[in-house]
Formats: sequence, structure tokens, C-alpha cells
Amino acid sequence: MIGYEMVEEKLYQALKLSSADETEVVFRANDSALTRFANNHIHQNVAESNATLVLKAILDKQAGSATTNDLSGEGLQKVADRALVHAKLAPADPDLPGVPQPKTVIPAIAYDLDTDEYGPGVRASDVGRICHIAKEKDLTAFGAFRKAATETAVANSAGLFVYHPATSVDIQVTVSGSSGSGRAQESAWNVANINPDAVGMEAIDKAIRAQDPKAIEPGKYTVVLDPYAVEDLVLMLNFTGMGAESVQDGYSWMNGRLDEQIMSPLVSIWDDGIDPAVLPMPFDFEGVPRQRVQIVENGWLRGPVYDTYTANKEGRESTGHATPPNMMFFSGPLAQNLLMAPGNSSVEEMIKDTEYGLYITRFWYTRPVHPRDCIVTGMTRDGVFLIEDGQLTGPVKDLRFTQSYLEAMANVIAVSRSRKTLIGEFGGSACVPAVKIDNFNFTGLTV
Repeated sequence: MIGYEMVEEKLYQALKLSSADETEVVFRANDSALTRFANNHIHQNVAESNATLVLKAILDKQAGSATTNDLSGEGLQKVADRALVHAKLAPADPDLPGVPQPKTVIPAIAYDLDTDEYGPGVRASDVGRICHIAKEKDLTAFGAFRKAATETAVANSAGLFVYHPATSVDIQVTVSGSSGSGRAQESAWNVANINPDAVGMEAIDKAIRAQDPKAIEPGKYTVVLDPYAVEDLVLMLNFTGMGAESVQDGYSWMNGRLDEQIMSPLVSIWDDGIDPAVLPMPFDFEGVPRQRVQIVENGWLRGPVYDTYTANKEGRESTGHATPPNMMFFSGPLAQNLLMAPGNSSVEEMIKDTEYGLYITRFWYTRPVHPRDCIVTGMTRDGVFLIEDGQLTGPVKDLRFTQSYLEAMANVIAVSRSRKTLIGEFGGSACVPAVKIDNFNFTGLTV
């Protein structure tokens, strides 16, 4: 950890070196460590430390940015100069707002010293127990155990400066046998809130039950989805339309549906950057305080999240959802601390109340086909089980699906009381329950 005082000093130094009309500086430092295992053995233990600074220069209605991890005086001067060159070359944008004015940020506790110091020996011991049990049962364990400490800070020429330290930990375990596999995951900002042994046993138990699957006919099924699959539903809805840019550009599933009941009354989804159930971060990558934004309320669509640019286009204030300035594959605001409301059921009760259907661990390799209706294609993976007369009667082979996630959320008929926090593949976090959905559309078997 670099620390508040040193980060503040570097950001103010970068601001002073910029000759732009307005300047914004975003700083990220990351100390991460990863224990990776396969074939019941740890095969890799790596650690990385890095700090990057992105400087954005604004000249009237032109903006340019540059990135560096050289925090020396010379390095900061070079990044300020490059950003200014890029701004001069950029086309003018009449919708470009100035940098945000400082606002009060409510601090969020998200740093834990024990998590920061959770070393390779302890992680190896946790992983070793999982691998030992898997080997005893003639199964093979694969996965990764990652911990990280981060520092995020934003400063601008309007006098804004915000700083947030955080930790995170994530363990993912896949266990395979000769003809089937099981998977489990757990994430938190505090290592005391995860149980590696329980994660390992969940994956092992599913792998044991997943052996010798049978093929079933594609079609529409009632499904009980573990939180790992529900996370995919929520995150895909996020990436295909929860941000204001996609709504303004007309390709969001929200277009034409605002203030309508488009999902089951059991579905409520919101984003909250200071909720300890997720990985808290109290401000966005413009330094704007994150607001709690109700996206779906009892099935009713309430609206998207905003950054400064999209909010300015509508004459409103940012909700604090600007993404990292160098984020790949995505632009515009994005919900990054999503929560879905719990219900009053359990996975066991959902299964018991199902006459005929499928219990599904997770979705895999999902890709949007038609963002306007959030139609997604993908596959099941790591444990699919047939439900008959309220009982799990055996594993089935993986299925391919093409399904509107919007329609799936409209067909939710039960939601679990318990929820699971998960770090997403592309960052951010979500806290989601298990759900039961009617008429989920499977189009074929996987090869």
C-alpha cells in the first residue's frame, strides 16, 4: 500500500504539471497474489504490484488522456504532455462537460489487514485440503485463490480529491470426474467472510452427483438456478443496458420500457457502492459519490445509472457510475456493485416444489445476440440435474440455450432467502440469490 499522503502528493503534482484548461487524474494501485491449482496440485503462485495514473486533459470541448506507471517527476511530466497532445488532436465534442465539482463522499470500509496479509502459505494450506479430499474421492480439483489490496484515488483541477483503500479475496473451485464436474465460488472484501473448505466441498459434492449424465431433449424447462447462474443474468442485463449511454444511443433493453413492469414482482435490482454485502467503493472513476440507484423495483423498471457525460446530456446529475478511463470492451457508465433482493424460499424448497425441471449450477460462455431484448446464447456447465416430482433424480448432459434474459426475469416464480457475493469476470461485484424460472428455452445439446 502506497498510502493516502503519498497518493495525494503524486496526484497534486500531476495536476500542477498539466497546462490544460481542466485536468483530471485517476490513480489505481494494486497488490495482488494468486494461487492457482490443477490436477490436485498447486502449480503456480504469483504476485504482482503495480500503480497506474491516467491523466485527462481538457481544452474547451476537446479531451485527451494518457497513462503511465512511472510516478517520478519526469514520468508525470511526460504523461501530462502526452495527454495535452492527444487533446489537441481530438475532435471537438459539444456535449463534453467540465470536470466534476467536489462533493461529500460517505466513506466505505472495505480494507481488511488480515486479507491484505493472507499469504501464500495460508492459501496453499486451504487449497491443499480441497485437493486432498478431491483426490481421496478419485476426483480432480482445479481453480484459483486470489487476494488483492487496491488503492483508488481521483483528483481534478476543480479541487476534488478522493481516496479509497480496499481488499478483496476470491476462491473458485472446479472439481471433475470421468464424466462430469462441479463448481463453486465465494468472494468478499474480508477473508473472514469466506469459507474455502465449504467452497471446496460444494464443488466436490456436485462433481460426485454429476457423473454419468444422460441426454435429454431440448425445449422449455422450469429451472432452479444457483447464484452463479443468476449472476450471469444480472451482469448481462448490466452490460447490455443498465448504463445511460446505451439508453441514449437506443440499443438498451430499457428503451421503450421505462416505468413499466417488465419483470416478475419478485425481482428487485439496485446498485449501491457502500453496501458491505458487495465490494464497497464510495465514489466512481470521476470522484463522484456513488448513489444507490434502484434499477428494477418489484418488477418495475426505474432507470439506468449515469456518469457525468451522460448526465450532462439530459441536464441531470451523475449517479456516480463512471467506469475506469482505460476499461477495455466497454464505454459509458456501468453498475458495479449490483444487488438483487432476497426472497422467502431456499434451493431445496424450490426443487421440492418442482414437478419436472432442471437444477443448474452455472452458465458459461454466454454472449449477447440481441441487446435490445437482452437475448443471450450460452451453455450450462459444471452440474445440471434433472428434477422429477420434487427430487433430484440424476445428472443430465450440458445444454445450449438462446434466451431473453429479460423474459427470464419476467418468469421468476421463486427467489432464495440466502445470497452469495461474487466478483465478476470483468471486475465489479454482485450479491445475488438463487431463483426459479419457468419456461427457460434450451435449443440443443453441447458437443
